Amino acid sequence: GVTEDELRDAIFKETNSMYPELLTRRDLKLFLPPIGGMTVYIWGDPEKINDESVELTCRVHDECNGSDVFGSDICTCRPYLTHAIEECIKCAQRGGTGIVVYFRKEGRALGEVTKYLVYNMRKRQEGGDKAAEYFNCTKEVAGVTDTRFQVLMPDVLHWLGVTKIHRFISMSDMKHDAIVSTGIKIVERVEIPPEMVPKDAHVEIAAKVAAGYHSGESFKAAATDPSLLDKVKGREYTSTTEYEKSVKEGHGAQGKAQGA
Repeated sequence: GVTEDELRDAIFKETNSMYPELLTRRDLKLFLPPIGGMTVYIWGDPEKINDESVELTCRVHDECNGSDVFGSDICTCRPYLTHAIEECIKCAQRGGTGIVVYFRKEGRALGEVTKYLVYNMRKRQEGGDKAAEYFNCTKEVAGVTDTRFQVLMPDVLHWLGVTKIHRFISMSDMKHDAIVSTGIKIVERVEIPPEMVPKDAHVEIAAKVAAGYHSGESFKAAATDPSLLDKVKGREYTSTTEYEKSVKEGHGAQGKAQGA
């Protein structure tokens, strides 16, 4: 092991001396490095967060500009975030507390441009966008499938005083495992309601559940039937595909685009 002084000195050097408080504020015992930054949204009474007898609903959400802001239907990020906010509000109305931690880890921390290159490859690859190639496309473009460092993610929950999460609005095995490994208890894992999943995003759901994500009752088939990886496909996207057909296949916006 190492001493606290040695650890402080090492982190200070490795972060290019950006945090002098590591050396000047020995009274601060928790270091929260701004890896991309984060925002915490709280519904209900923050004073109840550390009371395990009071219901706590929580989602840890990683930024997805394409979906969260522009409404892309290729993933479940925006509807899942919406569902989490709704559940947090309901929890607060029942007398509990709701928390959404919004991390700036765009595109699995690979960046927005890289993510869109992956989207492009998924849609234009031979055989179309299918669950069987979901993670392979990311690895082909970026060399890895994920660069999010989830080990540090629970730190903000500990800083808030969280010791027990009654309803965790997430299917991610990585986030769940990172949180419980630090001693925080999770009672129930809540999957996204199937009716909130865009048609085109079923590729993502099938691939993630097959890779170990929590399926719940709603997506159990994807966890137990490997053949679905080849069967679940996204909407066709080629230069010859008519706009109206593409929209209907993807369960996207209705009506015609300007000039169509």
